Amino acid sequence: MRQLLLFISVITVGILFISRLFYLQIYKTDANNLFEDNAIRKVYDYPKRGFVYDRNGKLLVANQPTYDVMIIPREVKPLDTTEFCKLLKITKEDFNRKYNKAYNYSPRLPSPFVPQLSKEDYAVLQEKMRKFEGFYIQKRSLRDYQTTIGANVLGDIGEVNYATINKNPYYRMGDLIGKQGVEASYEEILRGTKGIKFIQKDRFNRNIGPYKDGKFDTIPEQGKDITITIDAQLQAYGELLMKNKRGGVIALEPKTGEILAMVAAPTYDPNILVGRNRSKNFTKLYNDSIAKPLFNRSLQGVYEPGSPFKLMNALIALQEGVMDENEHVTCYKGYKYGNRFMKCHCNYGTRNNMVTGIQRSCNAYFATAYRKILDKTGNASQGIDTWSKHAKSFGLGNFLNNDLYVGQKGRIPDRDYYKHIYPNTFYSTYTISNAIGQGEVATTPIQLANMAAAIANRGYFYTPHIIKHIEDETLPENFTKPKFTTINREHFEPVIDGMLAVYEKGTAASLQVKDIDICGKTGTVENFAIIDSVKTQLTDHSIFVAFAPKDNPKIAIAVFVENGYWGSRFAGKVASLMIEKHIKGEITRTDLEDWLLRHTLEDEYAKPYSGEPFKINGYTTLQTVDEKIYWQLKQKLNLLNNTED
Repeated sequence: MRQLLLFISVITVGILFISRLFYLQIYKTDANNLFEDNAIRKVYDYPKRGFVYDRNGKLLVANQPTYDVMIIPREVKPLDTTEFCKLLKITKEDFNRKYNKAYNYSPRLPSPFVPQLSKEDYAVLQEKMRKFEGFYIQKRSLRDYQTTIGANVLGDIGEVNYATINKNPYYRMGDLIGKQGVEASYEEILRGTKGIKFIQKDRFNRNIGPYKDGKFDTIPEQGKDITITIDAQLQAYGELLMKNKRGGVIALEPKTGEILAMVAAPTYDPNILVGRNRSKNFTKLYNDSIAKPLFNRSLQGVYEPGSPFKLMNALIALQEGVMDENEHVTCYKGYKYGNRFMKCHCNYGTRNNMVTGIQRSCNAYFATAYRKILDKTGNASQGIDTWSKHAKSFGLGNFLNNDLYVGQKGRIPDRDYYKHIYPNTFYSTYTISNAIGQGEVATTPIQLANMAAAIANRGYFYTPHIIKHIEDETLPENFTKPKFTTINREHFEPVIDGMLAVYEKGTAASLQVKDIDICGKTGTVENFAIIDSVKTQLTDHSIFVAFAPKDNPKIAIAVFVENGYWGSRFAGKVASLMIEKHIKGEITRTDLEDWLLRHTLEDEYAKPYSGEPFKINGYTTLQTVDEKIYWQLKQKLNLLNNTED
């Protein structure tokens, strides 16, 4: 019996040993399990990110080599920290902080100690790395911007944070990821796939060669190249025109929804967010709470749209059959409702139809149209829902479902929105400011540009997007399928005629461009801010929307210039010049160009802090830039246009 028990015990132990050996040598050699094996060193091979080109094939973003000093904390042996810190150009305090951060992340996994060494620093360091056990150098690539423009378009790359690592197992400490712009929107396409090498270590923790002769090693897969819709020349031109101003500019191609230019002012050189100074420069930009250079005003700036929204009210009035293009409204320098009066710039007794109402931007005409829309059925609550539905069909009041990294919904109110303000009775006069694009209506520049594109197309639009081509891929249907508004095609012609009249003899007559039929609408929007706990009226915003040519349009544009006085003073000039630049490729209205280069709004932006009073009506002498700055801008313009002064 004892012999049998001993035999069974020997057999059982043998089976256990064989099972364990099978697990270690066969099962556990699966590549996924190698990540848990402390005897195997994992070395990542990072791919090159895909290149980024503009719509005309100009290279905007490439790659440059860089070197990271990596650390495996538990393998670090006593070292001469003074020498090491001198080589790395860091202090001993930096050394201790970085070591503790790496150790807290993982004592046995590699993490970056000093990332992004230059080639010069790497050349000095590599000869002495053998003296510093537990540290090694890992090569990878950083972005190499071939341009100084489009920072808000292109974005940048930076180290992943703990939240991203916990959410996505692809990333590890020290990996780089797209942080903003195209780099973030198309991260998975641009980044490629990391390769990995498994290195066997002996009991003294020394490398003894590839594990299993490299059986489980993988090679990196380079990121795909992409072509974006931006015209680099037009983008650079828009950024130059918006110098010393704050605001946003969006230009679209109506027939495709492609974004031709996306200007956020003020901007910055994308090259300052590359290399070892990235963190310092990013912090400086982030902490600028006044100019907010990281805030993409073209996508995130939410403003009352002002008079350009009158175009929407005109279209809805036609669609609902409450007015036709020939009906006249008499303006008595404004519109009276109850004991209130909405002022207007029309002469007393002016009679306007739809075309002249748009041409003169008559508040009385559009207040009448708005009230007729809401009061059509005798129930203003029902009327505002109808009005809201039509406006939202143009992409207003919601995200456009585009491929841009940031954005805001804006606001198109409906009955539910007003219930908390007017829970019972609701009349059209309560929201009359919506008639002229103020009150509770709020839009972003890209939404207004999309509205202009939908009008240019006579009732449909394509989702605005930044991607034009992806290597070996087709674009999503969302960007190639038209979206139709709720307005019938025939109702667009009188509105477009009114927009053409704005340029021919209306509020933008001084901005005409020879041989181009531009259809536009000026806007001036009241501007308030809380200063020392007091609601204070600042200088009005300047707004402009347009498309051109009238037939077969090639560009639709929206321009917002903060504190820019009235629509044609700043925003209209920018719009006209960018339209001419895109269509003709050259500028004939050099007078407008010169005016924008010479004038600055920096003094306006300083007034909330200086205590200097605001000129609400805008009839004040504008500040001009220093002559030296003007000639610097002029030189940049000449280089851009490849012309000589």
